Amino acid sequence: MMSKFSKNLLRIFTLGMAGLALAGCSVAKSGGGKGTHQDKDTVKVGINIELSGTAAGYGSAEKQGIVLAASEINKAGGINVNGHKKKLKLLIRDNKSSIATSASVAAQLATKDKVAAVVGPATTNCGTAEIPNVTKASVPGISPSATDPNYTRQKNGKVQPYVFRACFQDTFQGKSAAKFVDNKLKAKRVAVYADNSSDYGTGLAKAFKDTYKGKIVDSQTYSAGDKDFNAVLTSFKSKKIDAIYVPGYYTELGLIIKQARQMGIKAPIVGGDGMCDPKLVQISGAKNATDIYYTTPFSTNVAAKNPDSKAAKFIKAYKARYHTDAPTFSALAYDAVYLVKTAIEEQKSDDSVKITEGLAKIKDFDGVTGRITMDKFHNPEMPIAIEKLTNGKVSDSFRVE
Repeated sequence: MMSKFSKNLLRIFTLGMAGLALAGCSVAKSGGGKGTHQDKDTVKVGINIELSGTAAGYGSAEKQGIVLAASEINKAGGINVNGHKKKLKLLIRDNKSSIATSASVAAQLATKDKVAAVVGPATTNCGTAEIPNVTKASVPGISPSATDPNYTRQKNGKVQPYVFRACFQDTFQGKSAAKFVDNKLKAKRVAVYADNSSDYGTGLAKAFKDTYKGKIVDSQTYSAGDKDFNAVLTSFKSKKIDAIYVPGYYTELGLIIKQARQMGIKAPIVGGDGMCDPKLVQISGAKNATDIYYTTPFSTNVAAKNPDSKAAKFIKAYKARYHTDAPTFSALAYDAVYLVKTAIEEQKSDDSVKITEGLAKIKDFDGVTGRITMDKFHNPEMPIAIEKLTNGKVSDSFRVE
């Protein structure tokens, strides 16, 4: 997910460290250091996550998935490093949803704490700010939820050698939403209402428009922090829409849903994984959150259909520990930790450079979000689902081919 910070601010920040970010493709030549090494009994994994600030909802959910994964790993004896079991030690740091803080946290974890890998940040902007420092230290960083297509690529188009993600890209979910609106909802007339203050919202909107086969009767934008959407929604209502596509974050989308339903708009409202937070329904009101759909890499409804699946077991363990249903961002972060564990065990080494090589070679990893194979740009090839809300609860789910 992209955070709600200005692209211009991010550009100014990253240009100042562009020389560090433009590492080459070869892992051996990319980092400024030779990688980090762990002691004989523990493997340190850094957590650079948004626990406060505008993206705290996502980061807090991811922390819970991370802690659950680590506790399971340690309860089972730890990580097998070439025949020797080592306990996983988490070093959790709050980046405060700030790109500057994220960069300093990454430097602390990778250079001073000498972690084997970094999980997080949740958002693309904070994740991008992390890249120069993890690259310089030759430490892999894996974001559970940074979905911008360019996140794992350098400006020259080559892969960022130390950057990975555990989620699908914006283009994939935007296209999938369009296919769903076409084929399942049979919507012929759609209005698009996108968050223009983040690459997340604009990226999803573009992918949707490029794929949708019906008529886009209107396309409008809003900005992070906006509260009143009535004027645009009234305009949509007059155009006899069959559905509204609203790529953005739960903070604004909850209000959009509430105001749309209050003025009598009954058309389906479709969005991206930015809706995957319980606060969406808290803001919109449960009754208003009906005929709402969103793309997601993790569906509790799909998992429930196969009680023996890894996803179903994760849901049960999560509920036992936290006494609530597992959100998508917890599942993504849980998988990210296990991806690091898998890379260590397959490489038989907890050296950070070796872990990077292992992550790049991940194939058919059985995660709670589905079967994952890393492509050459460090993006997971994985399934996507769409969930439906009725009265604020998930009432159905669909796979998108």
